[in-house]
Amino acid sequence: MKIERFEDIKAWIEARELVKSVYKAIASNKEFTKDFRLANQIQASAVSTMANIAEGFSRQSRKEFIQFLFISKGSAAEIQSHLYVALDLSYINQENFEKIYDRADKVSRMLSNFIKYLKEHPTPQRDSRDEPA
Repeated sequence: MKIERFEDIKAWIEARELVKSVYKAIASNKEFTKDFRLANQIQASAVSTMANIAEGFSRQSRKEFIQFLFISKGSAAEIQSHLYVALDLSYINQENFEKIYDRADKVSRMLSNFIKYLKEHPTPQRDSRDEPA
């Protein structure tokens, strides 16, 4: 499948679901909602995971795109770390923790595979993402 828009990227689609899961978890617990710092941090990490895929896609070189995919992976790891705080404070239960944690892990693995693919498979036609930075 040819990727013509960032919305075609499977990792972006999954990251979007991750954002929904995070927001839903926060909204489902009044104490979590009141913990503005943690709620904002985990929301920002989730949105960053999704947004960096889109931003990287719009960059002028494959190298820059890959860098933004790495940033997205870092944000997914941030979500996982914040989830431990939410679990320890009983803002989320173990089941919800595992669901969101696993989704963040899935996004991270998808990004790793995509990065590997981009590094190993140059495009047959040069496009703006293949020009030197």
